[in-house]
Amino acid sequence: MTTVLVVAAHPDDELLGAGGTLARHVHCGDEVHAVVVADGATSRYGEGMADVLAKSAQRAADVLGLASVDLLSLPDQKLDTVSVLEVTRAVEAVVARVRPAVVYTHFPGDVNVDHGQVARAAWTACRPYVLPRLRRFAVFETPSSTEWAWPLEGSTFAPTLFVDITSTVDDKLDAMACYESELRDYPHPRSLRALRERAACWGSRVGRPAAEAFQVLREVT
Repeated sequence: MTTVLVVAAHPDDELLGAGGTLARHVHCGDEVHAVVVADGATSRYGEGMADVLAKSAQRAADVLGLASVDLLSLPDQKLDTVSVLEVTRAVEAVVARVRPAVVYTHFPGDVNVDHGQVARAAWTACRPYVLPRLRRFAVFETPSSTEWAWPLEGSTFAPTLFVDITSTVDDKLDAMACYESELRDYPHPRSLRALRERAACWGSRVGRPAAEAFQVLREVT
């Protein structure tokens, strides 16, 4: 059994880039945990929405069969105003408890600043002498964020790992459906149809009906 941790900035980010992969890990008997750093609500919604998103996150975790989901509830879209040390320590506490062998998090070049802050915090929290048994650290795309980043050198997602999610793409979409407030109408990248099409597009790159793509930053074999 492999212990897996996904480190996400906002509720639903844990699914957008890696939901099918997480479901596949669960189906293979792995223990999968999620940590969501920001509340996803305070910058966009009124009072009470943070609780709605927290409940959605738990329902989505139940759909996928995750072992746990930690909601750290830091301020949404303001992680650049919180000290890097505070964000890193919050992630470190989860890493210390879970001791993952595989970690997934955001591509740090995303247009969303919170994603970059979380990716850097996760990278620091998983440094080799803190987590020596970590086998893989990989970053995922976040639809409507990764592809809208600055078109500059270093900001382009260049996947090196493709995970076949043909058997779990429906699990991913069922979990995403728990986030009713975060879904958009097609052709928005966060519509269920667009997410299915994106999986098909990545799959076609590697001869599979559906896939998710990752950029591996560290792998030890």
